Amino acid sequence: MGVDLGALVEPRPISLDSLSGRRIAVDAHNAIYQFLSIIRQRDGTPLMDYRGRVTSHISGLFHRTSRIVEKGIRPVYVFDGKPPELKRKVLAERREIRDDARKKWKDAMEKGDLEEARTQAQASSRLTGEMIGECKKLLSLMGIPFVEAPSEGEAQAAQMANEGVVDMCASQDYDALLFGAPLLIRNLTMSGRRKLPRKEIYADVEPESINLRDSLEKLGLDRQKLIWLAILVGTDFNRGVKGIGPKKAYKIIKESASLEEAVRKSGGEFEVDPSQVEEIFLNPPFKEVEVAFGIPDEKQLLKFLCDEHSFTESRVTGTIKVLKDSLGQKGSQATLDAWM
Repeated sequence: MGVDLGALVEPRPISLDSLSGRRIAVDAHNAIYQFLSIIRQRDGTPLMDYRGRVTSHISGLFHRTSRIVEKGIRPVYVFDGKPPELKRKVLAERREIRDDARKKWKDAMEKGDLEEARTQAQASSRLTGEMIGECKKLLSLMGIPFVEAPSEGEAQAAQMANEGVVDMCASQDYDALLFGAPLLIRNLTMSGRRKLPRKEIYADVEPESINLRDSLEKLGLDRQKLIWLAILVGTDFNRGVKGIGPKKAYKIIKESASLEEAVRKSGGEFEVDPSQVEEIFLNPPFKEVEVAFGIPDEKQLLKFLCDEHSFTESRVTGTIKVLKDSLGQKGSQATLDAWM
């Protein structure tokens, strides 16, 4: 879910073609959860194989990754590791929300309200350990590298970007900016036409980039103060102050010389020590990594996708050809300076 910074930062629209030649660290859990939520039938039922096992995550990862690879982009998926202790309560609350949504989905199905059923089904999406394992296996067979972070995937991705292992990070959440990602790409794995919830209206969802340095300069903040602002609004590790959104928090932070002063001026009561949240963003655990792209294993991909999970062989074969052809190309030679 992440922190809400949308009212303060200004994304720049971009095209997938403009990202050709770039290595991008993708927030794996974030992307796969999106596939689980979006790739569903009209009544909200996810895609399933002949044994009734959910395959929305596999379908989304396979076809979307192939599409962005075809554009010359080189994705490196970064998976979450052990969550910080402060996040456990948030995760428990999210499970309760999903369970409640699942009950509402069943009620809507019984009433024949397909629109409500789909909405509640999306909110009930649950990413399991088995699904994560299937996604890692698929990426390996595709020749796409992935990294297992020691803790928060976005923290690992941000460090990889700062060390030059990748050029930028991709996630729907803004947390990567708090972890220090120099460039954040949103909508990389979910661009295209999307139906608006509870409306018969479709909107175009296009990729966009956010430059951390430019955003901080415009706000007149440094990254530490941006973290203070996030703490007041609410993060994955703490509840925000009731009645304080991004703009009000920004005003408080501009007038504060320390986190303690900002907390005092907010008038809020925190269930955790705000300085512990600050520490998670400033000094998260990460590991040194190297990444390399491989060659798609056509035989094993066909076995995994078609034999085991009921995918259409002709479509899988065509996508594998795209992968093989694309991974053999070098892509654009434009310099990263154009983005900074």
